[in-house]
Amino acid sequence: MEFSGIIVAAGSGSRAGGDKQWRLLGGKPVVRWPVEAMLAAGGAMEIVVVVPRGEQEQAGQALRGLPGWRVVEGGATRAESVRAGLAALQCGPEQWVMIHDAARPLLTRERIWAMKAELIRPDADGFAFALPVADSLRRADPHDIMQETVDRRDLWRLQTPQVFRRGAIEQAYAAWAGDEAPTDETAVVRQAGGRVRLVPGDPRLLKLTYPEDFAMAEALIPRRTRVGTGFDVHRWGPGDAVWLCGVELPHDQTLIGHSDADAGLHALTDAVLGAMGDGDIGDHFPPTDPQWKGASSDRFLIHAVERLHARGGRLVNVDVTLICERPKVKPHREAMRERLAELLSLPLDAVSVKATTTEGLGFTGRGEGLAAQAVATVELPDA
Repeated sequence: MEFSGIIVAAGSGSRAGGDKQWRLLGGKPVVRWPVEAMLAAGGAMEIVVVVPRGEQEQAGQALRGLPGWRVVEGGATRAESVRAGLAALQCGPEQWVMIHDAARPLLTRERIWAMKAELIRPDADGFAFALPVADSLRRADPHDIMQETVDRRDLWRLQTPQVFRRGAIEQAYAAWAGDEAPTDETAVVRQAGGRVRLVPGDPRLLKLTYPEDFAMAEALIPRRTRVGTGFDVHRWGPGDAVWLCGVELPHDQTLIGHSDADAGLHALTDAVLGAMGDGDIGDHFPPTDPQWKGASSDRFLIHAVERLHARGGRLVNVDVTLICERPKVKPHREAMRERLAELLSLPLDAVSVKATTTEGLGFTGRGEGLAAQAVATVELPDA
């Protein structure tokens, strides 16, 4: 069944710290989530995104690459913004219009399909997602002193989307006689004499109102686990110190490379990039580029982690193995773990550094070079 969509993203978001519609959630702007969901569900003939005055450019950046949407400026209240969105629609009066708050970003195509399945029912003029109230309710006085119990039977928490035929919701708004602006469309349709049916909602459709709500939403995003591996080798050459896993060790030789030749960090950088399918260290920092001559390998690892965070991902744990006869790594292992934990913002127990030898075999056994291998586990949004 076809529908038109209105995404209301014109609020100031002051209680959430401001401009919440443009903040990143799971690596994507909040407003992008519901637009993607409507497009993925199919049947969206048009999507109007209502934004604050003068913020069309931010909307363009947030929704870059997505088809089928256009932006209009909203008003001082949510109701004014919804009416601006309705006025911008190109559909006829009989078209179903799905009105959704961008502040409820975790809308899914499955939830939209559930709503669309309800639209064939002839016994209602509109539909709204809702959840029954499960908590005990109490009324308190202005000093937060508990007074009476409120019966929670037949009480519901309304969510969005809310769906109405365009002509019906526009007529209901035109007839609104309340002294204050309505907080949602069900109140408008009900005052106009319409019937609104409640559709089982989704706890994941929480509203981003306060800063702490973002942490809850991040925790609710489905994620997939990926593992990447890295391997690096550098030969020994003249010197008096060597960098390994971000720590400088006194030694009678140094590792030779275009940068500081920290094989541990190079292997780990490749492991993080590999877990994302994002190429390797040479793609991002070509050894032919003179700007990386002698560069600290910390920069390479930080770059890889920043790219992971930009995709809404997070690092779970890392494990590095250094393969050499000399220098002895064990006396410096805890310093290496602490440095990696600092660079990666991981707890110490999520960072492992080990060392082994090849019992005199191969180029490491002959003391010609040092090898490092690494494993990184990451989580990426499954969306």
